[in-house]
Amino acid sequence: MTLLLRARRVLSEQGWLEDHQLRIEGETLVAIEPVPAGVTARDADLLCPAYIDIHVHGGNGVDVMDDAPGVLDKLALHKAREGVGGWLPTTVTAPQAEIDNALRRIAQRVRNGGPGATVLGSYLEGPYFTPQNKGAHPPELFQALRICELDRLIDVSQNTLRVVALAPEKPAALDAIKHLKSRNIRVMLGHSAATYEQTLSAFEAGADGLVHCFNGMTGLHHRHPGIAGAGLTDKRAWLELIADGHHVHPAVMSLGCTCAGPRIILITDAMRAAGMPDGQYDICGYAVTMQNGVVRTSGGGLAGSTLALDAAVRNLVNTVGIAPEDAIQMASLHPAKMLGLENTLGSLAPGKRANIIALNNRLQLQNTWVSGRAVPL
Repeated sequence: MTLLLRARRVLSEQGWLEDHQLRIEGETLVAIEPVPAGVTARDADLLCPAYIDIHVHGGNGVDVMDDAPGVLDKLALHKAREGVGGWLPTTVTAPQAEIDNALRRIAQRVRNGGPGATVLGSYLEGPYFTPQNKGAHPPELFQALRICELDRLIDVSQNTLRVVALAPEKPAALDAIKHLKSRNIRVMLGHSAATYEQTLSAFEAGADGLVHCFNGMTGLHHRHPGIAGAGLTDKRAWLELIADGHHVHPAVMSLGCTCAGPRIILITDAMRAAGMPDGQYDICGYAVTMQNGVVRTSGGGLAGSTLALDAAVRNLVNTVGIAPEDAIQMASLHPAKMLGLENTLGSLAPGKRANIIALNNRLQLQNTWVSGRAVPL
């Protein structure tokens, strides 16, 4: 069955195309072509690649760590309603049995599929961190890096584990990075007090980038650039960015985009309060409070975000002055490249999966299609 979607502008790999249409057969985009002469109806102002959120803890009142039926389906629908076509459910530092069970649930969802945004695998955030920049993670549950344990987690995930986050200054970190890369798993560095030199050594070993850059790490200093400085200046590093204006000041977002625009990956780091009213919630086993959309621990620290990925794109455009096409790629093509999925996802091109969003001229979401099927918004 063929689906035609027409727009005033289509964002292709070559840039914006005026008055073009997408021809979709089944789950695949098969052609991008000019709208035939005389056809005046348009389905959207803008048709763009669906977003990919690689770092998601929760939303709509549920958490990836919740051991309850339907949690990942509910989250997948929630993500699709913010323009996300694919995502990585992300674990937190917790008792080992809880992490194992979460990885098993994610693996089952990857195998079986379901409504909403596609689950692309899992992202292990913790327990391989150091206490100095722990964020909301409970340091008493941090663990040493052991190759046999990493292999066990990969087995538990049934080879659906896609990303492991760790602190590069931990003993055996470089060996762990090399081993994970040999297993085709991406490694992100964070919740760390690593020096500039330690971080460069981790990139040399194969690490892929930084977890929510600037957050959960020592701040940039002109004599001690640290982990953030290494990420900003090393062209091998992908940089996750929470562009909500709370986690990172707009001026620092601008700095990051100026230094590393082609390497920025917009993420939400969203937790269960995303899309919910202000009130009391929890993350990593701690009680947290959301006020005016900002979630904090009892000590005042930030605890995840309530950001939607489509809002992150708008924030970069409206607050930082990033071109719309560049901000959209930071939420689509860049994460696809980091995961090694750019041949099938992340942009609109013939032969790729038909994960598409319709936006108005203010970059507000109008419709989402995942594998060629419209998701009810």
